[in-house]
Amino acid sequence: MATPVSVYSWPSSFQLMLLFVFSIFSIGLHASAPPLTLDYYALTCPTALAIVRQEMECAVLSDPRNAALILRLHFHDCFVQGCDASVLLDDTYGLQGEKTASINFHALKGFRIIDRIKNKIESECPGTVSCADILTVAARDAVILVGGPFWEVPLGRKDSKTAGYALVDTNLPGSDDGLLSIISKFLYQGLSVTDVVALSGAHTIGMARCVNYRSRIYGDFETTSELDPSAETYVSNLRATCPAAGGGEDYESAMDYVTPNLFDNTYYHILLKGEGLLNSDQELYSSVFGMETKKLVQQYAENAVAFFEQFSESMVKLGNITNPDTYVDGEVRKNCRFVNT
Repeated sequence: MATPVSVYSWPSSFQLMLLFVFSIFSIGLHASAPPLTLDYYALTCPTALAIVRQEMECAVLSDPRNAALILRLHFHDCFVQGCDASVLLDDTYGLQGEKTASINFHALKGFRIIDRIKNKIESECPGTVSCADILTVAARDAVILVGGPFWEVPLGRKDSKTAGYALVDTNLPGSDDGLLSIISKFLYQGLSVTDVVALSGAHTIGMARCVNYRSRIYGDFETTSELDPSAETYVSNLRATCPAAGGGEDYESAMDYVTPNLFDNTYYHILLKGEGLLNSDQELYSSVFGMETKKLVQQYAENAVAFFEQFSESMVKLGNITNPDTYVDGEVRKNCRFVNT
């Protein structure tokens, strides 16, 4: 096996320059938006956060997997046009939403949960609380309700009047992406290498479809049994429901097969064993370009508190990704699925 090198020691100076440009561009992109505040709805809708929490409690109690669905919605929203609820928009005659883009299609669920929260809030505070803020708070509460950490959520986002269908596949990391591609997409959003590893820990409560891990379980996963005999049984079980020749595309498996409904640091222990379900997950530990990410995986596997602290910090950064244009042209939607008429 090749000796890992730091992600800061890439073989091509062009790659390094490209990522530097991405990071500078993203800083400029997000810097001019008005600041978000913790007390944004204190006077206009003081019950907003309580309503979100109550509805999320009901959703997670009915099915713990709903926590991962809302967290994923938030992530996919923020990586396209910033955290502006564009991911919630349905297709209309004059607008192509993001839901049917290849990475999102079949992968995103939980829209009805956000609809219920929005309807409750609209009944108390009409036209006041944005869908973007609702989704951001709901993602935080989802994590808490399955054992994860708390963090304060700055508020005051506006909802976009546009969607970024063409940007979805470009901006979002794919399940088969290599480490350099993943890092570049995070840097473009103003997120660091540390944020990459910490935010990937959200997969401790996530599910993946067969079509997204097929190449992994019939590829380099075969070699892991030499390191851990239990991996052979694990991959055999995965192959039983996800055949190589096709079929079973919609079958789902937990990315953390040990504690799939508990937000903890088991995900990183799985990566240490070489058993990451997605190639993009295992790349954090096994890539030859991942000396820095490998150290972080080891740190979070050994120290759950360090993971929780960094995850909270990284989630605030994620939630603060904004497009200044949304504050000029944005709105507070009455229905999260449609732009106001």
